[in-house]
Amino acid sequence: MNTEKDFSPLTPSIVRALNDKLYEKRKVAALEIEKLVREFVAQSNSTQIKHVIQILAMEFALSQHPHSRKGGLIGLAACSIALGKDSGLYLKELIEPVLTCFNDSDSRLRYYACEALYNIVKVARGAVVPHFNVLFDGLSKLAADPDPNVKSGSELLDRLLKDIVTESNKFDLVAFVPLLRERIYSNNQYARQFIISWILVLESVPGINLLDYLPEILDGLFQILGDGSKEIRKTCEVVLGEFLKEIKKTPSSVKFAEMANILVIHCQGSDESKLTNDLIQLTAMSWMREFIQLAGRVVLPYSSGILTAVLPCLSFDDRKKSTKEAANACNHSLMKLVTPEDDVEEAGVGSEPPQQEDTPSRTQDTLDNSLNASQDSVGFSNISFFTPASPDRAQVTLDLDGIVQVLDRHLHDPATGMMTRITVLKWLYHLYIKTPRKMFRHTDSLFPMLLKTLSDESDEGTTVALKEGFLLAFPVICFCCVPGSKGADCSPSTPSMNSYFYKFMINLLKRFSMERKLLEMRGTFIIRQLCLLLNAENIFHSMADILLKEEDLKFASIMVQTLNTILLTSAELFQLRNQLKDLHTQESCALFCCLYRSWCHNPVATVSLCFLTQNYKHAYDLIQKFGDLEVTVDFLMEVDKLVQLIECPIFTYLRLQLLDVENNPYLIKALYGLLMLLPQSQAFMMLSHRLRCVPNPELMRAAPQKKPADSSKPAPVHIDYGELLQHFDRVQNKHLEVRHQRAGRAEHPDRKLVL
Repeated sequence: MNTEKDFSPLTPSIVRALNDKLYEKRKVAALEIEKLVREFVAQSNSTQIKHVIQILAMEFALSQHPHSRKGGLIGLAACSIALGKDSGLYLKELIEPVLTCFNDSDSRLRYYACEALYNIVKVARGAVVPHFNVLFDGLSKLAADPDPNVKSGSELLDRLLKDIVTESNKFDLVAFVPLLRERIYSNNQYARQFIISWILVLESVPGINLLDYLPEILDGLFQILGDGSKEIRKTCEVVLGEFLKEIKKTPSSVKFAEMANILVIHCQGSDESKLTNDLIQLTAMSWMREFIQLAGRVVLPYSSGILTAVLPCLSFDDRKKSTKEAANACNHSLMKLVTPEDDVEEAGVGSEPPQQEDTPSRTQDTLDNSLNASQDSVGFSNISFFTPASPDRAQVTLDLDGIVQVLDRHLHDPATGMMTRITVLKWLYHLYIKTPRKMFRHTDSLFPMLLKTLSDESDEGTTVALKEGFLLAFPVICFCCVPGSKGADCSPSTPSMNSYFYKFMINLLKRFSMERKLLEMRGTFIIRQLCLLLNAENIFHSMADILLKEEDLKFASIMVQTLNTILLTSAELFQLRNQLKDLHTQESCALFCCLYRSWCHNPVATVSLCFLTQNYKHAYDLIQKFGDLEVTVDFLMEVDKLVQLIECPIFTYLRLQLLDVENNPYLIKALYGLLMLLPQSQAFMMLSHRLRCVPNPELMRAAPQKKPADSSKPAPVHIDYGELLQHFDRVQNKHLEVRHQRAGRAEHPDRKLVL
């Protein structure tokens, strides 16, 4: 430094001491400066005060010589002490050169700068609040300083500044938030600790409402939550917890939509370590749960983004049990927000399913009851991001297309977990119940994928899939569409079923035909579930119609055998069996004839249907024709099973009718016919023993006597059994021809049943 230069009002001795390498001499110079400045204060000579500060800043603190810079720092601190309460008038000039020294490469000099600023701030107290941003910026750099002495000094200054801000009522939060938003993304642990500690302090100050600016720092907080330091993570959890408490207290002032984007991203996990990733995901999911519950229908337009985040978490194992439970709560809360009013807006749109004016008013109640039963049972490029919600909640619109897109994507993804897949199906079912008009246009695109879930390996998965997935179309089909409509695909014999129901049955049987293992392993289970959840008569009626046109006769025979076993043994079919036992109504006779024509693909099943409907004479006539059929091992096994079924509770009424030999001769003849077909096996012995128990066998040869007419019963409906026998013959001829063609031989070319 040029000692010849004029530094007045600083004396040459002060200048020399400020440049000295010894701290003690610089301290003496600082005391002289303090005395000098006090004199100027007493004289109210602000010009000289500014001149002294300028010399200390420009000629010393910003000098190229390290000792001069140290002298300048201690001199500025001395000025501040001398100024006392008046230091606030000169803070800008005092602070700026000191902050510049924070970037010095010499750690000792950075320490002296920190010490000088501490003294300046301590004297000025509340007057430094307007300069908070530059102080915070400088301190955030020192917080990450590698030198422990500098870091220790910065911590003392940090505590002092926090005390001052806490006491002040002039803190400019609006000006501070941009700086906080910038600094919060620091990767340095000490800088993160510094940032999070300040947020915690500001959140605790009653006069500072940091919640209004939470959307700007929430993402940074979640970044800090993934820090490797346990202490920092713990502090960040406390901060987030405090914010969440405040959100619960004042939900009306919270900007839910602006923050939900951030939660959607962090709910999906990140590239952090497993421990921190789990913590971030759990915290974000917990926030999302509270947001949905507090914001209500405001979040509906953004449901697709929420589901994108929530659905994968539902398949987590017990290692992430808390996250899974939070995701499950989010899912249920979001589902409850979807109501029939979300379907009203598109009433009258051409894509909606047609409705009759006289649709029963109980339709919606039925749907709601079905839903209640259902509820009691069990970086993405396509994320739907949030936009600020309108304050007018009445204008909330459900983003149905976005939701369906997300659900469809999870259905198509082979990596989707079982619980996620089940939840997707529940959502589809729920949407069809609550918004059938809007969902109708998605039916064609969803149908094929839903059918594939029939191959699910889990009973639970298939049960829910049937109830919540495959049946998702049925609320639209059975309630929203015209009950009497007959499209090109409609069944001619099931006028109550429209084209979508019939199309579903066609696709179901087609899948059974292509996947025989599915039919063998799960076919009975699937059909029984359908009968339990829907109308069993409609299920059997439509399947019988479809099988009547089936070209694969072997499959038709196997399918009829499966349906027949279900009909005779399943508790779900109790009402249908009772309906078929009494053929005194036009409806029951029509059902019998419909089933009979398809049952003809399997002769033994046809006989069992006649036993069930008490058409014993027709059963006897059919058995008489068995002699012209090709008797195979499979055929005899089916007869064996029928004999065993006769001994089951289902046919108790049939066994009791054996006591009335006089009025049931054809029943006994039919059973004897089965006995003659069987080889001497266990079934043969069982049936033979049963027939030996029939009383007065001589009466079998007697002519049957008519029972006295019962006036209480309606007159029987006429059934053309001769035509049914002819149909049986035609079907069996087709089976015979197909077997000959498959065998590749021309044996018995003239073997045909006599029509």
